[in-house]
Amino acid sequence: MLVTAAGCGGGSHTTSTGGPAGTSATTTQTTPVVRRRKLNVQVIDGDTGQVVRGAVVTAPGTTRRGRWLLTFAGRRELTVTGSAPGYASGTRRFLLSRTDRLTIRLFRSDGQWLMYGVDPGRTQAQPGIRLHPPFRFVWSRDLGSLIEYPAVVDEGIAYVNNYGGRLYALSMTTGRTLWAANFRSTAQASSPAVAGPDLIEHLKAGRVVVVDRSTGTVRWGFPVSGEIESSPVVERDVDYLGDWAGDVYALDLRSRRPRWVHHDGCKITASMAVSGGTVYFGDYCGRVVALRQSDGRVVWTASAGSPVYGTAAVVGGRVFVPSRDAGALYAFDLRGSELWRVSTGNLVYSAPAVWGGRVYFGSYTGELYCVSASTGAVLWTLNVGAPISGSPTVIDGVVYAATFAHRIVGADARTGHVEFTFPHGEYVAVSGNSGELLFYGWASVWAAKPRD
Repeated sequence: MLVTAAGCGGGSHTTSTGGPAGTSATTTQTTPVVRRRKLNVQVIDGDTGQVVRGAVVTAPGTTRRGRWLLTFAGRRELTVTGSAPGYASGTRRFLLSRTDRLTIRLFRSDGQWLMYGVDPGRTQAQPGIRLHPPFRFVWSRDLGSLIEYPAVVDEGIAYVNNYGGRLYALSMTTGRTLWAANFRSTAQASSPAVAGPDLIEHLKAGRVVVVDRSTGTVRWGFPVSGEIESSPVVERDVDYLGDWAGDVYALDLRSRRPRWVHHDGCKITASMAVSGGTVYFGDYCGRVVALRQSDGRVVWTASAGSPVYGTAAVVGGRVFVPSRDAGALYAFDLRGSELWRVSTGNLVYSAPAVWGGRVYFGSYTGELYCVSASTGAVLWTLNVGAPISGSPTVIDGVVYAATFAHRIVGADARTGHVEFTFPHGEYVAVSGNSGELLFYGWASVWAAKPRD
């Protein structure tokens, strides 16, 4: 994309005017010289590095596609914005005297990973990322303490917690630490969430903090009643979360006060799932609860058979809930009626993933299950050799699961055929963006791209 910048220009001419008798006067007027220079503007996908075809470039007074001409006078700085369908817009300001080339990076909205579970319904499936094994690994980082929950990723930066109480901002290109925040008072047992220029962070010690994404500086915080393992889900500037004291909060991030608090009365470790104006969660009293999103009023409750540790997934008019001690996955309709359950014979901590009309979850039996979302019929199982505690995740038709055998397995989501193994792993398997996937060991993270 070519921007041609022009200054004022031209030549000069002379005029003659009358003066006192017997004299003459001449006045010379000079038009500034036109200086034209070319500015090459390239718009690229910030995750993949590919040129974004059909991008629109906007500068003061001009909006054009392709090659365009901008004429200006006396301007030393120029602000240029790039945009394209499916991408968040990007703006660059630069000094004309220092460059004749400009690159604007745009990021696909559907290729980011803004919260735990990918979306408010916590489906644990990322349809916007098309990255498939085999992979090559491009960098790795040891973060020094347990990584129990996956990073969230936006605009080329991964934000990841560890159990040592640190929050890291890592470059997706190099793995370099851009900043690190040390919350010395608490371990971290959740993922943060991206909310515009901020990160919403739940400290296990029982505090919500809002962190500046560019610096890692805490803007403000809010204390809750109990410890927090619930990862944030943010909708319309409201963060929904539960705590160990059995309270559910709808925390307004603008007023910095709760819009409502629901007193459930039972320990909550699960993250909230939000869908269709309703907030869903399971608790340690063995219930699954649906609350009205607007005011926190109970819509319905149902029995999940035993304490619920993992997060429910809500998709396709169904609520899928893991029952820990019952060793089962339950399915309910949106009115709270039980539709089916699948028992495994051992603990089910694993939050389910839902993709293509199928539900995936792990058991302490070491089996990865794939069942029909509509009937609960078991379509296939895969023995991975050790308990599965964390949630499976589906990306580009592959379901990934981390195991207590310290490895990650990726299987064809339709058939269960193993397509990928990685000799590290523990709780969490994968997250990433449309350019790279991130795989997790006990305390380390690896970035991978598909082999050429």
